[in-house]
Amino acid sequence: MTATIRFGLDRLLEDPALRRPLAGKRVALLAHPASLTRDLTHSLDALAALPDIRLSAAFGPQHGLRGDKQDNMVESPDYVDPQHGIPVFSLYGEVRRPTAAMMASFDVLLVDLQDLGCRIYTFITTLRYVLEAAAQHGKAVWVLDRPNPAGRPVEGLTLRDGWESFVGAGAMPMRHGLTMGELARWFVATLKLDVDCRVIEMAGWQPDAAPGYGWPLGERSWVNPSPNAPNLWMARAYAGTVMLEGTTLSEGRGTTRPLELFGAPDIDAGAVLREMRALAPEWLKGCVLRECWFEPTFHKHAGKLCSGVQIHVEDPAHYDHAAFKPWRVQALAFKAIRRLQPDYPLWRDFGYEYEFERRAIDLINGSPLLREWVDDAAATPGDLDALTLPDEAAWTRMREDFLLY
Repeated sequence: MTATIRFGLDRLLEDPALRRPLAGKRVALLAHPASLTRDLTHSLDALAALPDIRLSAAFGPQHGLRGDKQDNMVESPDYVDPQHGIPVFSLYGEVRRPTAAMMASFDVLLVDLQDLGCRIYTFITTLRYVLEAAAQHGKAVWVLDRPNPAGRPVEGLTLRDGWESFVGAGAMPMRHGLTMGELARWFVATLKLDVDCRVIEMAGWQPDAAPGYGWPLGERSWVNPSPNAPNLWMARAYAGTVMLEGTTLSEGRGTTRPLELFGAPDIDAGAVLREMRALAPEWLKGCVLRECWFEPTFHKHAGKLCSGVQIHVEDPAHYDHAAFKPWRVQALAFKAIRRLQPDYPLWRDFGYEYEFERRAIDLINGSPLLREWVDDAAATPGDLDALTLPDEAAWTRMREDFLLY
């Protein structure tokens, strides 16, 4: 990147004029472990150090304000911050939506959350919920914008009506290509919210610039926004590999490269790769797929040797940002396994994000369409494209009104 990027938080901290409307207001912060300044100070500590900011509360999303929970679906409690003496409310504990008592603790909520650019990432849903609560209670929301590390590409089926959930905040594709600030603008418009919502924009974000294509690689440190988001490469693959959470295949949790690989003890990864390349080689562009072996130390198939595939998107000589289609890569892997082993128990049957009636893979995809395509022996890659391409084109057109960069 040629220009030095400044995130929304950095700009707010640097510019007293930006903070002036907060004078005399009770300010709360919604943040997580990656809510950091350029010098890696947590946003709560950086804001608390400002004499003109009156912090009255803080909120933590899934995994907590400081990052206290490792796995998915592990709740965090409310507590009092020992350093700043303010209440810290969990939006992933007894409640998902802020209560009236929580909303009474502030006048303006600052939202400083690093997203991964994927619909299923629950920080997006938490953003929607706090905007809806702010509209209901007459509070203001300021989004301190951060990069979408997956950049601008769009991919995946649009979430269908009635399939909203904590991992599906609205009718967007899996890979939406927006920042949190842009998503806030979209939520306000599509939900017709009467809310005082302001975006503190980034300066110098270049989502199409190599080598980061969304993330200022070499300019800003990567800090995990959730425990299994360890690097940019995971963020690039995540719009596809997140579907593994709805399957019996390991997504690499319990390894050092979670959500960059997949496998199981009872598949033949080499055969799966060959089948993928025969079925839809055009879907595999922009990345390198490598057969590998791994043994998770926890989570699915813990302690068992898994035959697997790693998705490599880190080498500039092989990674093509515009060509890489993580959602299709993972969908094709499911299709290949189903063709090779028609009776393979692919779909995981368990309660997923407080949903027990609908399949996890369907919640993740926002409809049963992906699963039905995988399970239909006659369905071709062209059939999935026929469903998906119109969704992607429609979203790309519609989101133009909400782009800030």
